[in-house]
Amino acid sequence: MSLLSDLINLDLSDTTDKVIARVHMDWWIWFGHQKQSKDSARTCQAPGEDSEVILYPQAIFKDPFRRGNNILVICDAYTPAGEPIPTNKRCAAAKIFSHPDVVAEVPWYGIEQEYTLLQKDVNWPLGWPLGGFPGPQGPYYCSAGADKAFGRDIVDSHYKACLYAGINISGINGEVMPGQWEFQVGPSVGISAADEIWAARYILERITEIAGVVLSFDPKPIPGDWNGAGAHTNYSTKTMRNEGGYSVIKKAIEKLGLRHKEHIAAYGEGNERRLTGRHETANINTFKWGVANRGASIRVGRDTEKEGKGYFEDRRPASSNMDPYVVTSMIAETTLLWKP
Repeated sequence: MSLLSDLINLDLSDTTDKVIARVHMDWWIWFGHQKQSKDSARTCQAPGEDSEVILYPQAIFKDPFRRGNNILVICDAYTPAGEPIPTNKRCAAAKIFSHPDVVAEVPWYGIEQEYTLLQKDVNWPLGWPLGGFPGPQGPYYCSAGADKAFGRDIVDSHYKACLYAGINISGINGEVMPGQWEFQVGPSVGISAADEIWAARYILERITEIAGVVLSFDPKPIPGDWNGAGAHTNYSTKTMRNEGGYSVIKKAIEKLGLRHKEHIAAYGEGNERRLTGRHETANINTFKWGVANRGASIRVGRDTEKEGKGYFEDRRPASSNMDPYVVTSMIAETTLLWKP
């Protein structure tokens, strides 16, 4: 294994000017140095009789696994005729984020990505007794100790790997359910927030693979009296961040309330198992907002209320099926472009 590890970490920078580009598209990764054409029949993104999909590089990050000059590349995908394939949500998001009214507002996003670490083969949370349950929730949030925090080496490795990659990761913490963690990306401007979340998710998937642990983004991995996993999305615009921004925030929240059903439909499958009105969530069928209220659909911070400007948090997006391109662009479109 030591030889294999040495080969995996082999530094090629002194012997060749070639780099390995790991191409990342809609969660599918390929090796290669072709910029565009790939076989997508095997990834269920195109039929076998017409399997060519065109990839266009959109964002580049340093590769923390191969290091040196090697890179991770996020691409979006199109048919040979130039049409975005159905799973390419980045294309539509890019149109919204390039709209002059959106560009002028410099939208900032901070995305809180929750996830659960599971024991391999049994799919039961890390640190939980097999077939059994740990003590009730309470002592695990932001905790320390062998009986409270499970998987910290994975979490710390992921944090450093994201920093190496150039991702704007801004924090990590243990979550309410034992075996559950969170990382935060942002503040990032516009579509770059979604690019960074996709890259950070991929890096975490690779690290858990190395550790022999299963990564779950399920919005409610354990039924019952346990917290689910979300992707709380913090948002502000230039006008919201300036003096008098609080009134702009309230108008934006009012718009979000008017389109609650549309947002919920786009915020992730299985979210109804998480948004029950319990465990720091609002009921999926009810829209409400409040200051410092973690049981609301939209939470406004005390500091925002006090200063009369700032940001708000959309607490509705699910952790797994939430497509960051859809969520971030939809928030911008509803608050900045939509005319009720």
